[in-house]
Amino acid sequence: MKKLIALFMLSGILLSPVISKAQEADVDSAEVETTEVVEAEEVAPAIVDDEIIEEDKGFHQIIKEKFIEGDPTFMTPVLICLILGLAVALERIITLNLSTTNTKKLLAKVEEALEQGGIEAAKDVTKSTKGPVASIFTQGLMRYSEGIEMVEKSIIAYGSVEMGRLEKGLVWISLFISLAPMLGFMGTVIGMIGAFDSIEAAGDISPSLVAGGIKIALLTTVAGLIVAIILQLFYNYCVAKIDSLVNDMEDASISLVDILVKHKLTK
Repeated sequence: MKKLIALFMLSGILLSPVISKAQEADVDSAEVETTEVVEAEEVAPAIVDDEIIEEDKGFHQIIKEKFIEGDPTFMTPVLICLILGLAVALERIITLNLSTTNTKKLLAKVEEALEQGGIEAAKDVTKSTKGPVASIFTQGLMRYSEGIEMVEKSIIAYGSVEMGRLEKGLVWISLFISLAPMLGFMGTVIGMIGAFDSIEAAGDISPSLVAGGIKIALLTTVAGLIVAIILQLFYNYCVAKIDSLVNDMEDASISLVDILVKHKLTK
């Protein structure tokens, strides 16, 4: 019995260090788990806060940040192209819309004036009407006394002048459409050169070294392409509007000559 008690005591003495280490391990693991839980609780609100901040950012703020990240040195010329191109495009759109004339109504007024008051009354009608069609009519009526052939020549010649006025400014929009992507690509090339200079200076290829230059390169390229796309839409609208006005001028001029011939025959 004494031997059995002594054996239990000896085994207890031998196992006590192991038990104490196990207890310490349990305590350490509990502390680690507690630390991880605390860290997770601290990180989770941070992630949520970042997401809330990202959601709160408006379109204007995002554009501003990308403009700064793309380096104002390269982004500013692209922005200038956008501002100047939009200014010219809006001026052209307003002018072209103001130049639109109801040709059928104008032809009816001219024919009525010819029947009631003659050429002078018709001139008064065309002079009081705005637009290239009315201006062409005025030039044609001024040559009425010289014959129908001179009226036709006058209409054709002055029609070319009016067409040139309608197309005024389109060359600048076309210039900015071509210039914006070129400036963007120039920023791309310079950004890539800066990235390779960083690699050469460090003597090692690291993502952190080239990320800045590549980011500038991509942002300037995207900015130039966006500006070109916007201006191209306005340019195509202006061209379509000019084509519509030119067709109206041609059709109205033919109708005016027919009215003058009819008026001269019935006079």
